[in-house]
Amino acid sequence: MPTIVSFDTIPQLYLELAEKYKGTDKTAFARKPSPSDGYHTITWDTVREDVNAVACYLLMQGVEKGERVAILSENRYEWAVLDLAIQSVGAINVSLYTTLPASQCEYIINDSGSKLFFVSTGIQLKKAVEIFDRCESLSRVIAFDEPKAAKWMENEFVTLFDEICDIGRGADDALHRKLELRARDVSPEDISTLIYTSGTTGNPKGAMLTHGNIVSNVKAAHKSISISPSDRCLSFLPLCHSFERTGGYYAMMAGGAEIYYAESVDTVAKNMTEMNPTIVVSVPRLFEKIYNLVTKNVEKGSAIQQSIFAWALGVGERYWRGDRGLVSLQKAIADKLVFSKLKERTGGRIRFFVSGGAALPPDIGLFFMSAGLNIIEGYGLTETSPVMSVNPFGKERMGTVGHIVSGVTVGIQRLEDNKIIAQLSGEDYPSTLTSEEGEILNRGPNTMKGYWNNEEATREMIDADGWLHTGDVGRFEDGYLKITDRIKHMIVNAGGKNIYPGPIEELFKTSKWIDQLVVVGERQPFMASLIVPDFEALRLFAKEQGITFDGIEDLLQKEEILSLFRKEIKDYSKELASHEKIRDFRLIPSEFTVESGELTPTMKVKRRVIQERYGDLIEEMFAEK
Repeated sequence: MPTIVSFDTIPQLYLELAEKYKGTDKTAFARKPSPSDGYHTITWDTVREDVNAVACYLLMQGVEKGERVAILSENRYEWAVLDLAIQSVGAINVSLYTTLPASQCEYIINDSGSKLFFVSTGIQLKKAVEIFDRCESLSRVIAFDEPKAAKWMENEFVTLFDEICDIGRGADDALHRKLELRARDVSPEDISTLIYTSGTTGNPKGAMLTHGNIVSNVKAAHKSISISPSDRCLSFLPLCHSFERTGGYYAMMAGGAEIYYAESVDTVAKNMTEMNPTIVVSVPRLFEKIYNLVTKNVEKGSAIQQSIFAWALGVGERYWRGDRGLVSLQKAIADKLVFSKLKERTGGRIRFFVSGGAALPPDIGLFFMSAGLNIIEGYGLTETSPVMSVNPFGKERMGTVGHIVSGVTVGIQRLEDNKIIAQLSGEDYPSTLTSEEGEILNRGPNTMKGYWNNEEATREMIDADGWLHTGDVGRFEDGYLKITDRIKHMIVNAGGKNIYPGPIEELFKTSKWIDQLVVVGERQPFMASLIVPDFEALRLFAKEQGITFDGIEDLLQKEEILSLFRKEIKDYSKELASHEKIRDFRLIPSEFTVESGELTPTMKVKRRVIQERYGDLIEEMFAEK
């Protein structure tokens, strides 16, 4: 396993890498200046020049150790430069999702007391200008891009990023010495970042992650997964979330891997074929889309093509499960006939994918593993920096989130009496521990310092014994951690039975007709669901069946479509217990999105928002029975 550089803080990590690759052409980051351009690579020497310039500017603005600097930006090179500059002066990175409305940006800026506000595009600059006068702590707004609307630059508190870089490059030797001392003065106990959790209700809370929290997690990740200077990672999950921050940024840097930025979430498929990654960190949504695309194409093929595909999947699964006899030869044939095309679509060099942020449906995970595209599924929370467990490469178990990482201890607390009935640490392996189900607890160096300005919420999350309560339900299976659902998502039906909607919703994700599904039924005699169909599949079905329709809403009312979904729901529900079966449904004519407020930025469903927005449809389903 490659040896990573020695570091205890983020500034040490950055400086060690900059020194290690000084004077070389080693790529640190890469970006596309415009959609028509190819990727432009950036060396560590350039990174150091840019970080020093921005850090010196921060010192010129009087940014002191522990003060907050906010970022509202998509993933891009400037984000990394600014972050490393903030860390180098001992300040705290306050990261905001670009999908947040101005009102929520205002809340976070005021709650954190941020001094400077860096934004990316004109859309984000507009939000910053709108709230500036209502944020007393702010002294300046800096824009990465020059906005198309010149009026946003007329405000005297707005400056362009290129301008502050030029100012910083003019710093004298005394300021550079001050910067060097600041970077050395940062300790593992200092707060590195405030990551505001995208809760489904109420105001977001700022999780305080220290340098020690993050560094311990990066080092633990490297003990579980090999990352080397020959690796190349595609970055597209929000850097303001801890999953991408630790897994797709700091951990990649620590291994010397190259980080390429996707143009946007919508261009990931195209960018993979352009930059040929070896590692891609993602949420399950990407894998679900690839799976659905592949299976739809197979269904359009001839009976012979479908038979070959099914045979190839069977061979791939046997090979993945350890059958290395005659299957090895068959696997080579399957790769050439079937899987090579899929691998080309991912750039042709993938060593493994990393999946987190939500549960990966086991059937979809098995599909990728059978195709020779390993998915390493892990688990954690923002508040745990974030990784608690990860599937070991080569010993993955679908349906679980793997082994506990080094330095961390996970406990299972029984819901009935709050008794800890099992616990396992990263140093306990090999282990075959199997336990009952309960709430998953975390204890270790990855546990956050607490919530910013919110001691009450901190006490609710972390108990007197140092256990962080995740709110997730799970158990150990032969040493692997398995997640059942969220405690707060638990539905109690009219008969008093506890029903976790997560596993039910995962079951339907392999349906070619269903894009999204949310289970409802609190205090009701049966379970029902709101379904966002796969509109492309439905339009194709309508064309094949000669169904005429006037818009998508009209199509969803057609009896042929409703019958199609009744059969699909009935077929899938056969695998569910009687009290879990879906007895009714309503089709929704538009996708649940982050922009509409129905999903969090990490693609989790905001159940309360869904239930309020579609309350009439929900009442209608249960009133009819």
